[in-house]
Amino acid sequence: MKSPSNPRLIVLVAPGGTDRSYRPFSPWQSSALRMYPFTWSIRARFGRAVAVRQLRYRVYGWNGDQASPMLYARAALEDMCRQHPGVPVVVIGHSMGGRVAAGLAEDRRVVGVLGLAPWWQYADWRFINPGARVVAVHGDADERTFARRTRKGIEELRAQGFRAEFVPVPGGGHSMLDHILLWQGAALAFVRQALSDQRG
Repeated sequence: MKSPSNPRLIVLVAPGGTDRSYRPFSPWQSSALRMYPFTWSIRARFGRAVAVRQLRYRVYGWNGDQASPMLYARAALEDMCRQHPGVPVVVIGHSMGGRVAAGLAEDRRVVGVLGLAPWWQYADWRFINPGARVVAVHGDADERTFARRTRKGIEELRAQGFRAEFVPVPGGGHSMLDHILLWQGAALAFVRQALSDQRG
């Protein structure tokens, strides 16, 4: 879908992946499919106020120091910022996509990060620039990434003066197939607040 000509906000949606894999990333794999409802609902709710792109990587895994998704995520960020110069960016990422989001937020054009069950086991929140607002939503029944680690990251950011919030999902698992309205509602509220912040 063509981007609107004069958006007030760029929204990048970062799907998950896995620790190590060189399997080609497919737009039809489960990690991509679970993010389309977020991408579509944001586009439908906010219309021409936002330019939304769901990221695609070359391979499915992070792959250690290679950080395989980041090359493609940074290219998408540059492309969107080139299309819409001066427009602020927020990144919404699930699982490994939360790690991608934190990495992209090293760039000061990124004004917000929403981590959905983010994979922040390596203190990835420390990459986020101090001007960004950070929200993390995490289920306490998640056995792949860990809510206590995410909460620790948010507490650390708050202690440093960040606008940072942790939203628990009681009984929530990793795949976000439970509490669907909470997960989806958090993303819409996050974008709504980011748009409001631009008016201020």
